Amino acid sequence: MKAILALEDGTWFEGRSFTGHGNAGGEAIFNTGMTGYQEVLTDPSYAGQMVCMTYPLVGNYGVNLEDVESSRVWVEAFIVKECCKVPSNWRSVKSLPDYLVEHGVMGIEGIDTRALTRHLRLHGAMRAIISTDDVTPQELVDRARALPSMEGQNLTARVCPAEPYVWTAQGPRSVSLEDDGSYRWPGNGPKVVAYDFGVKWNILRLLAAEGLDLLMVPPSFTAEQVDRLAPDAVFLSNGPGDPATLTDVVANVSQLADRYPLAGICLGHQILGQALGGKTYKLKFGHHGLNHPVKDLTTGRIEISSQNHGFCVDITSLKDVEITHINLNDQTLEGFRHTKKPVLAIQHHPEAGPGPHDSQYFFHRFRELIREHAGV
Repeated sequence: MKAILALEDGTWFEGRSFTGHGNAGGEAIFNTGMTGYQEVLTDPSYAGQMVCMTYPLVGNYGVNLEDVESSRVWVEAFIVKECCKVPSNWRSVKSLPDYLVEHGVMGIEGIDTRALTRHLRLHGAMRAIISTDDVTPQELVDRARALPSMEGQNLTARVCPAEPYVWTAQGPRSVSLEDDGSYRWPGNGPKVVAYDFGVKWNILRLLAAEGLDLLMVPPSFTAEQVDRLAPDAVFLSNGPGDPATLTDVVANVSQLADRYPLAGICLGHQILGQALGGKTYKLKFGHHGLNHPVKDLTTGRIEISSQNHGFCVDITSLKDVEITHINLNDQTLEGFRHTKKPVLAIQHHPEAGPGPHDSQYFFHRFRELIREHAGV
């Protein structure tokens, strides 16, 4: 079925929908991973974005029940050169087209994804529309231009939980707090309140693997509410959208940074950077893939990282903040720690899901930070 992808700058591509009739809109970006499409599709940080995979053949190992990072697909649309419709893998339970149709997400193939990727790299990520409607490309370009820009969008409300919950071997489970706002922590490990801005499940798995007793809370949870839970530390998750829009969250985290050991990943890193006085800015085309080289300045070690972010933090003017990681492709900030407060954060994804495991030591560093400053 004919489908057109139209960009806001007037560029358009003709391809084929492999998910039937439909329309989709969002920010067009590219991901350089050769595998891991199921984790990409279910990563809440991709909300509001249409993802183009640079690897030419996608879907050949199908979809399974284990390799998901949330309970649903979050991308606005999926763009590939060729979609495999007859997968071959012992874990596969359905094809990629069937999976996307089940979640109401458009998929388009048959376009020159190399040309699209080069265009986005040269001109930046931009608003786009995919449609099977019988309309002119210019009409779709006009639709794309009418979409909201990623800058200025608060998308955490779309992906965050409404109530606190805990992580179990079977997945998330809702919990109730006491009438006074306290919580009966079920475990014996350090008590950690984790803010869910759109968390990937593998982050929770690896935090739990460090022996932490986790309680996930929504972004609206105040510092006073956290105090009533009496945690030993606080964690800030990844998530979608423009971090500069989260002014209430940043003000809240600024208070928490004076009370508890704190760690953040991706959006959590950006929130922490702002809470300490830094600013965020939008990258031209973002970092999305599984092969980004990062240098840990504290050890001199080079690691290959999994990344998914369109914004970055500028902390160069801040006192008492030490840069711990840099991106070796463009020298942008990938991690920092506070020299006087128990605060550390990284921009890339140590949990992988998908990607290499070079950076998983971050979870142990957080555990040691809690041990050092909370004594547990």
